[in-house]
Amino acid sequence: MGTGKIYAQLRVLKSQNKSGFAVLADPDKIAPAEMQYLARLCNDAKVDYLFMGGSLLMAHQMELCIQRFKTESDIPVVLFPGSPAQVTPYADALLYLSLLSSRNADLLIGQHVASAPIVKASGLEVISTGYILIDGGVQTTVSYMSNSMPIPADKPEIALCTAWAGELQGKHIIYMDAGSGARRPISTDMISRVSSHLDIPLIIGGGITSPEKVYDNCKAGANLIVVGNAIERDPLLIKDMAQATREARRLVER
Repeated sequence: MGTGKIYAQLRVLKSQNKSGFAVLADPDKIAPAEMQYLARLCNDAKVDYLFMGGSLLMAHQMELCIQRFKTESDIPVVLFPGSPAQVTPYADALLYLSLLSSRNADLLIGQHVASAPIVKASGLEVISTGYILIDGGVQTTVSYMSNSMPIPADKPEIALCTAWAGELQGKHIIYMDAGSGARRPISTDMISRVSSHLDIPLIIGGGITSPEKVYDNCKAGANLIVVGNAIERDPLLIKDMAQATREARRLVER
């Protein structure tokens, strides 16, 4: 676990101070019939990954969405699950999330015990993920469903210590998320503070609505940018956001 192809790619991004771009698709909000169109947009934009998951969805719907996407694209599909039920072998990898910002034992280890047999049997590349919620200015679905308080947006030192705790526990990556529907994204100051002191890859998501913000997050040290809500409203943003990631990558190469 944590040594598969996708994790190796994320490690390379971290070692080279570069960034990738992932589109997040929530099967609660997108029909399987729409996935082929999304796949073509992702192909044209040269998106690095498709993240698939949500807080409420049914596994059958998720499997149909992944299957439809894969008829049009070879882009790796990474599960971003909201519950143990959201595991399917049709994907390529699974972010095995432990909600480090929560004091809810069920989300730190309880659900993992319940899901471990399913995950072990899935054949997926399993990436142990320290998941950290950051206050995005509004209660998001994930904070409500998890019954947990996010880390205050102006407390980068708490975010860093939480990320360090995950790294010291052996997590393969850290995922800081302002949550779906966040009014404000995670600050570049917090991203920079955490990224510069971590030896493992850092994923950033939530509240990212423009290519400019994608570019700024890349420069701040995010190794993978994940965008969902903004793309649901305007799928054509995929091309510009992916391009912003490549521009930031080229800046590092100069």
